[in-house]
Formats: sequence, structure tokens, C-alpha cells
Amino acid sequence: MEKKWWKEAVVYQIYPRSFMDSNGDGIGDIQGIISKLDYLKNLGVDVIWLSPVYKSPNDDNGYDISDYQDIMDEFGTLSDWDELIEKMHNRGMKLMMDLVVNHTSDEHQWFIQSRKSKDNPYRDYYIWRPGQNGQEPNNWTSFFSGSAWEYDENTDEYFLHLFSKKQPDLNWENPKVRKEVYDMMTWWLEKGVDGFRMDVINLISKVDGLPSAPGGKRYDWGGEYFMNGPRVHEYLQEMNREVLSKYDIITVGEGPGATTEEAAKYANNENTELNMIFTFEHMDLDSGPGGKWDVKPWKLADLKEVMSKWQKELEGKGWNSLYLNNHDQPRMVSRFGDDQNFREVSAKMLGTFLHTMQGTPYIYQGEEIGMTNVQFESIDDYNDLEIKNMYREKVIEGGEDADQVMQAIYQKARDNARTPMQWDGSEHAGFTTGTPWLKVNPNFIDINTEKALEDPNSIFYYYQKLIKLRKEHEIIVYGTYDLIVPDHEQIYAYTRKLGEEQLLVILNFSSEDAPFTLPEQIAFKEDQLLISNYELDDEQRIDSITLRPYEARVYLLK
Repeated sequence: MEKKWWKEAVVYQIYPRSFMDSNGDGIGDIQGIISKLDYLKNLGVDVIWLSPVYKSPNDDNGYDISDYQDIMDEFGTLSDWDELIEKMHNRGMKLMMDLVVNHTSDEHQWFIQSRKSKDNPYRDYYIWRPGQNGQEPNNWTSFFSGSAWEYDENTDEYFLHLFSKKQPDLNWENPKVRKEVYDMMTWWLEKGVDGFRMDVINLISKVDGLPSAPGGKRYDWGGEYFMNGPRVHEYLQEMNREVLSKYDIITVGEGPGATTEEAAKYANNENTELNMIFTFEHMDLDSGPGGKWDVKPWKLADLKEVMSKWQKELEGKGWNSLYLNNHDQPRMVSRFGDDQNFREVSAKMLGTFLHTMQGTPYIYQGEEIGMTNVQFESIDDYNDLEIKNMYREKVIEGGEDADQVMQAIYQKARDNARTPMQWDGSEHAGFTTGTPWLKVNPNFIDINTEKALEDPNSIFYYYQKLIKLRKEHEIIVYGTYDLIVPDHEQIYAYTRKLGEEQLLVILNFSSEDAPFTLPEQIAFKEDQLLISNYELDDEQRIDSITLRPYEARVYLLK
């Protein structure tokens, strides 16, 4: 296994709008982030991934970029950004920027030019098509509901937008577009950026002819024609040759719908494309046949199967990214733990899970203090475009039961992760002196960083220890993974092996006591407890134990 700094790193994701507001306008900003760098240094993280801070009209909270080489006014200026990276580097932390190049904003200069006329030099920067029989060019739906095409009267054609209609897709078939993107990436790398998280990067290649999804429906999901498309690896290899290979950086691609076979191409050991990708398979375990909003209970057996598959099928071929929540997913303690009765121990257990697999762990802001999902009373309290569109389609237009739809929002909405960071028990959780852009979760009185830092047994200090253990024990980074007791309905247990050492991880994913018997084939002479989320008496043997609710233990076996 080739050693790399990005395999040994722990990444912390900041959603700038919700992290810390320095000027009282209710919106987090770059100076706010700078004011909290010592907090992040104290936690022990190595890399900060910054969700987009570029110029944007904010239709999709910054993922609609109007200028790739400037900073959003609400967040500050380029000189604020220069100060941020300098102060991060001074503290030994690296900066990973969000790269959003499947689409731009419709307010980007390229698109403003592109829609002027069919013979404009920028026309071919985007994907334009004439209508078919008075309808859209094909029947694809966008990720945010509705058609993936928007009619433009000026030239009597439609442009493709896989996301919002204010996010037209770039035409990667055009070599000029690719060169513009590579030049922009190089500009940021020359400014000192240490890597990129690439937004929906596996959507950049579409199937020739853009065929309609089969089945004859007016609108249907066409993912097979734009996810992991025919030229995506060619484009990423070109990006790697032209830009990435010239720098020692971290790269992770967001890959919805990517299989382990695809992932082994994107995140291959030869490093011809990316370092790793984000898989979504474990994020779909609680989605029913109707998709994300058709919420069903997830099963531990399925989680074991999916995680083990990614661990084993990338072993020796590629590298995993490890996450249980981010800005697009609900809070992990609410989803996979118990945020009511066992919030602290289940948050620690899930953290143990995340940090003891093979791969690079990603912490999402607030996870380290056990922030939870939120339940706003009214749809008007939510901000996210995806939620608003879905609610309109299902309730206002479709006549579905509003309470049922709200229950799905409480469980799966992206705004669960976007409520402001909870710094202390003062008004608006210390996030802003103004009115926050999105309401603070009312539980900030009990859950905040000030309380966490005062309590030696807090989730924060448990995470700090997990991060430290990764730096002290190579086996946690590089050891191979093997599932044990696969059929246990409450316990997820596995070993990691490196040379003569073995790591044993035992996790109770339930709110009941769970008996555990060590399989006989695991032989060792001595054992050392590295971390646990409950107090243990020293005499306890590990070959046959009963784990308490959400208990986690990690042993080093020799």
C-alpha cells in the first residue's frame, strides 16, 4: 500500500453560510471562519473542505457560480480568502476548495453570451437543443424535480440543466470549455489551494444524442444517460495530465450512482484520475422505491453489506472516502444513532465507526458536538430549493398530505445539516449578532461548542482522541478490513490487519444491550483498549462481553 498524506489526513467540511458570521448580517463568512481556526486546530483536523465561496446569485447556495475567480460578496473578498489560506497554512492545515464544473450559474458571462444567439462564440459552451414536437428535447427530469430543460425564447431552443434552471450544464465535449476549467483550476492551485472536492463530477459526460429515458413517460429519470457517461474517464485523465498531476494535492469526486467498479477507475492506485470518490450507496439505505422522500427504516445488515463491499472491492485498487453526513445529507446522529435517548454515546459510536475503516474520514461541521436534525413547524422556515420544489410538487400541486411530506422533510431534508453552527448558549447560538439566514436549531442551549469544550467527556474530545489515534497507529489508516459476526443483528464488528498487528472494532448499533462473542479464529497474545465510549473496568475479557446501548470499543491485538 503506497503511503500518501491524503490517506492519513482527516478532513473537516465547512458550509460557510452556516459556520460563523463576523459582521452581523446573519450569513457566515470568511472572517468568521478565520476566527474559528484555532478551534479546528484544537480538534486536530488536517484539511478543511470549504463548500463554494465563489461569486454566485445563490439560487442553490453557491453551487451556481457566476465567477470562478472571485468571492461571493456576502462571504468577503479575495483578500479575505488570501488571509484565510495563509492563516490555515500557518497552523499546518490545508485547504480543499469545492470545484463545481458540471454547470455554472445562468448569470456567468459564458452563459450570458451563449444565450445571445446561435452563432455566438460561447453558444457551444452549453448544451442547447431544439424542441421535439412542441415539447422538450427529451424527457429527462432534473435532480430538483421538473424537466431538465428550459426553453429560451430568444433563440427558440432549450438548454440542459440537470439541477436548477439557473444552473445550465456545461458542454464538456467542447475542448475550449475544458481548457477554461483547467486554467481556472491552475489559477487556484497557484494561489496555494491544496486540493479540490469535485461536485457531481461523474455527470460531465452525456451519452451522444441525449436519448429519452425509456418507458414513454412525459418526464422520467434519465440517469443512465448522464451518470458515469462514455467520456468521463477520458476527461478526468486529461484533467489529471493537464493540472492535477503537477501538484501534490487531495482530490475527491462526488459520484452519485457510481459502483465499486467505476470507483476503482476514478480513484485508481495509478493516480491517473482522482484520489477518491464519495459513494452514495450507504446514503440510500433508508430510501424506498419512491426515492429519497419515500423514507423507510434502514437495516444494519444492509449497512454492513454496503460498507464491507466498498472496503473489500476497493482494497488494493483504490481509496475510500468515509462520511455519514454532509451539507446534502441529514445529521448522522439523527439518522444512524439515537438523538433523543442516547445522543452522546451514539454520536461517539458513529464517530468510532467512521474513523476506524480504511479510507479518509470526513467530518461535517457540528458533527463533532453531536448536532441533530431540526423540525421547523412551517415549510416557510426552510430555505433549500430541493425541499421547496418537492413540497410544491407533492402538496400544493399533487394534493398529498402535508403532514406526511413534512415528516419526510424532518428526516431527509438538506436543511437539517445547514442550520447555523451552535457555538454557545447565547441568542442565535453565538453564530451571529443579527438575524440568521436560516433559523438555529432550538436545542443549541444544550448542544454547543462552549459546553463541549468544558466537558472532558464530550463528543468533541472523543473525536479529538479518534483523530490522534489515526496519527499514532498506521494500522488504522492502512490495515485491511474484514467483517466478523456478519449475522449479528445489533453489532457491527470488524478487524483491521497490518503486519503482526490486528485492530478489533466492536460497535453496538442498537439501543439495547448486545452480547458479543469473539470468533475463535482471532488469535492474539495481548490486547490493549485504544478507545471506548463508556467507562470500562480493566478486568473485562474481550472474548465474551455484553455491549451497552450504542457502545463502541476498539482494541489493538498483538
